[in-house]
Amino acid sequence: MDLLAEYRRATMFFEAGDPTGAARLLEPIVEAEPGNASVRQLLARAYFQSAQLNRAEEQLRELVDRDPSDHYAHHVLGRTLERMNRHTDALRHLRIAAAMHSGNDDYRTALRRVETRVSGAR
Repeated sequence: MDLLAEYRRATMFFEAGDPTGAARLLEPIVEAEPGNASVRQLLARAYFQSAQLNRAEEQLRELVDRDPSDHYAHHVLGRTLERMNRHTDALRHLRIAAAMHSGNDDYRTALRRVETRVSGAR
């Protein structure tokens, strides 16, 4: 299997709005190249976009474990946990992402939204 060609194909599927198709192509690539963060990130995003949230969480936790300074992985993990209604768990990762990349409006917006949700639940 030509991994690069398959990755490009998966990227096309993802960009064309078919995250499930992209995930099917990316799964064997991640299996063959488990240390490839770019492939794992795209797989996590494909799972997130196709509402396979447990699978997205698994991939994102792997990314964060391998590179705790990956602010984007923290952000998407936080968003995944938010979608799973695990707001307290999400808050930690959204705070880390926002602290690491404070200029990102998406990060700050997600953090405020979840902080409001958590404080309102008390």
